[in-house]
Amino acid sequence: MSTDIHWTENGEPKQARWQSEVGLPPPAKVRVADDHMKADEAFRLVSEGTALLWRGDFHNAKQMLSALTRRVDERAERSARRAANIEMGTKDAFNRHRMMQGQRARTLGLLLLPFNADHSLPLGRAPDVADACTAAYGKVDAPYVASLRELLGVIGAYEWKKRGVEVKALRDKVHPHYGVFAPIRSEYVDLVAKAPMPPHMLPAIAETTAFDIGTGTGILAAILARRGIGTVIATELDPRALACGEENLKRLGVLKGTPPDRAGRVGKVTLEATDMFPDGTADLIVCNPPWLPARPSSRLERAVYDEDGRMLKSFLAGLAAHLKPQGEGWLILSDLAEHLGLRTREELSAAINAGGLTVLGRLDIDPFHPKATESTDRLAAARRAEVTSLWRLGRAG
Repeated sequence: MSTDIHWTENGEPKQARWQSEVGLPPPAKVRVADDHMKADEAFRLVSEGTALLWRGDFHNAKQMLSALTRRVDERAERSARRAANIEMGTKDAFNRHRMMQGQRARTLGLLLLPFNADHSLPLGRAPDVADACTAAYGKVDAPYVASLRELLGVIGAYEWKKRGVEVKALRDKVHPHYGVFAPIRSEYVDLVAKAPMPPHMLPAIAETTAFDIGTGTGILAAILARRGIGTVIATELDPRALACGEENLKRLGVLKGTPPDRAGRVGKVTLEATDMFPDGTADLIVCNPPWLPARPSSRLERAVYDEDGRMLKSFLAGLAAHLKPQGEGWLILSDLAEHLGLRTREELSAAINAGGLTVLGRLDIDPFHPKATESTDRLAAARRAEVTSLWRLGRAG
């Protein structure tokens, strides 16, 4: 989100472009702050909704953010202890957790930094963040203001992009871009890598076609190509994800038009900028939609949260029309939403039936992400019960 932010400094009105990738509006109240401000005063101001535009040392700004984080979390812990005595269901606990996380993000996002038009920081001991900011924001032509918390996220994402995420199923890495879902939880990748191919594809798999709906980093399209499918069409609507998918698929040697890799394999994947399905039909259609039918609090959450499960419903409603007669749709979905009370198994079954589909089989895998074993989290029981499934769907009748 980009618009202008206004403040008064040394008695003069100032303004700059506001930069917020999470989509927050510019704060209405802004106060200039520096190394002399005490953490308690800063906490009082941000708790009241006043943003602090930092003019001091960069490392002191990071220390201030740490101090604010401690105070925000201590306040949240006190609130959680009070809430522990209130009877509430898992769904209410989840909604309260989301509300508290949103409040935390908004409060901590009120510590702001000034940026020059070349993405440099006019602060003492400031690091060189130009490459990371260019990767996230693109080129800019004027100074701007953004939150320190967002900058740290931008830097972290840039390091992930450079370092990459190891994918055992590919024996290689993918490099997620800022704002594109990173395959940290690899169980869904393992399901696609190990699921048996539809029987009708096996005699001549190189002559078959697959669609990967909402490809993101391109990881599932790459898996399908490596498994021998002759034509893979990967769809995506988000421009960042398209750029990310193209870069990864090209580097992995599976993008159509790239030179053969060291094993002599030629690229089989085509990227299409479209919402959901491409034209035509396929032998296999794969989709890993956002797992939780809840409203995302920012644009960066859209890979995990999808209000009312719109992508899931669109996939199930349109799948049958895009499958060849013996084709299969592979829906990769966690049942965490069911354990949180956000969706029932009956609702999922009804959507499958309404789409003219039948369940041919299901492969399950337990998650192995850290939150599945957190014992202090009020929602830990739901996470421990979570199962990720690959639903094999075919045309009914």
